[in-house]
Amino acid sequence: MGDWPFDEHTDLAPAAYLSQAGAAFATFDARTQDSGNVSFGVEASGRRWFVKTAGDPADRAPFLSRQARVALLLNAQRLARAVSHPALPALRGVTQSAWGPMLIYEWAPGELVGAHSARRADPESAFQRFRRLPADELTAAIGAILDAHLELCRAGWVACDFYDGSIIYDFSARKTWLIDLDTYRHGPFTNEMGRMFGSTRFMAPEEFERGALIDERTTVFTLGRMMDVFLGDGDLGPGGFRGGKTQYRAMLTACRSDPATRFQSVAELVGAWRGVGVV
Repeated sequence: MGDWPFDEHTDLAPAAYLSQAGAAFATFDARTQDSGNVSFGVEASGRRWFVKTAGDPADRAPFLSRQARVALLLNAQRLARAVSHPALPALRGVTQSAWGPMLIYEWAPGELVGAHSARRADPESAFQRFRRLPADELTAAIGAILDAHLELCRAGWVACDFYDGSIIYDFSARKTWLIDLDTYRHGPFTNEMGRMFGSTRFMAPEEFERGALIDERTTVFTLGRMMDVFLGDGDLGPGGFRGGKTQYRAMLTACRSDPATRFQSVAELVGAWRGVGVV
């Protein structure tokens, strides 16, 4: 890119470097999340960028070590290089800094749909405004999330720690983005943790069972729960569900406890959701 404003390497810490390369207009640190990552919204060369780092190496507060946080950034880089979709902000470059790699993405305009549990019921929260969208607009947003996961699964990636905090929605442009997929795994793989990372509202039973197989059927469950959280009341009941009967049946099948009785692929789920068979 002729207007690329970033270097391949800097000896500076990210904040100091980015203040030279452009102007930071947002910082996402321990005040907004507890991962230990520190990210920035930066304007440079007339464009906005999202820059993600593993955080300060001297910070001992996060649950994950700096080494583990760097490993997740490298995993996010692999995923971004392997899968392209309009709902996934493009990774445009990586700068090595005094804190390790800085992943530089295109900026995703919009509002984070996820809300802290204390504010989730607030009618003015992005979470509730997203749920109140007209059914056709909300279904289109869910469709974008499903299409992105079709591509991710075709490339061998299994959803891990996907929840409403992974979604940005631009209410004016009606555009859906998926972010922070750093913990997605190239699967299948074995659950070696017991209770894995994630929101219980979206997690499959096998994500709580040490030794269980985590595969594409786990992604199917997560996506089914996503449908219920946004189009329903979160309890799989038909009363509050705003989708059609075909969509409701697809959601129920996706959310079966036994992976063997769910759709066996995201393609099967999406086909049933749209009433067209496997896509």
